[in-house]
Amino acid sequence: MADDGPVEHGFPHLETVRAAITALYKRLSYDTVQTFATSVAPADVAFCDTDDLHLGAQRVARELVRHYGLPDARLIVSFREMKHAANVELTSGPEYFVELNDRFRTHRRDIGAALAHEVMHVYLHRLDLSFPGLRDNEILTDTAATYLGAGWLLLDAFREHGTSSQKLGYLTPEEFGYVLAKRALFFGEDPSTWFTSPQGYEAYVKGLARARRDAQQPPLTAAGWAGRRRYARDRRHAQEPGREPPTAPGAPGAPYSFTSSGPEPLRVSFPCPTCHQRIRVPVRGRVRARCALCRTVLECDT
Repeated sequence: MADDGPVEHGFPHLETVRAAITALYKRLSYDTVQTFATSVAPADVAFCDTDDLHLGAQRVARELVRHYGLPDARLIVSFREMKHAANVELTSGPEYFVELNDRFRTHRRDIGAALAHEVMHVYLHRLDLSFPGLRDNEILTDTAATYLGAGWLLLDAFREHGTSSQKLGYLTPEEFGYVLAKRALFFGEDPSTWFTSPQGYEAYVKGLARARRDAQQPPLTAAGWAGRRRYARDRRHAQEPGREPPTAPGAPGAPYSFTSSGPEPLRVSFPCPTCHQRIRVPVRGRVRARCALCRTVLECDT
């Protein structure tokens, strides 16, 4: 929790975020991800200063347990002085003890954000889905919470006022915006009206622009002129006789690579713009591909 300290910006964890989205689809399946088509509604996790602190926290926790589909999980919420925003004790259940930073006694509207992250820890624990290392595992948790409909609360808790700042979670604000935009594009949602934080909304706009760029990379037909020209050059080099090795990467920073195996035709491999699972199709002009993981249909010009 960044509290009146510097807030990291940009997209430094983007590759881990994309790997987390892929891991979610692989572990949950397309059908299960579809059950999270509706995000947590602002009214369902609203918390005003007149609400009883502990009863209100338990109510919000129950709502998040319901949203994540953990009906047999019971969260016991308490408050204490601590460095981090919150902590959950992961056991075999069904009871889980969550501790929230004492700061939330007076910042009650952000309790939902803190609990969205901690309840996702329980969800991933039950799925037996994790990444090695604390940092990557926390990034997985933030990404999963956001993609499955509750992490917009974490982005809305981001605020900067002069030298004062607050941010929850391990992702940067722009990375939260990126994952939220990925979800919005997939489900056709518009979360822009939910933000009470102007800084959170600005980060969402930046993340949305970055997410849209994923669908504008060659060999997708939506790629721009410069990308198409670079792709054509790389394809021409990959088709040169006697080229070595059999796998030819694209230009530096390009998401695609070319492969060939014996007499088989040249193929191009690139990440699905929705789930980032790599897709491999033959190099033969216009091709329609369907991602086997998230079922997105892609128009390509290979």
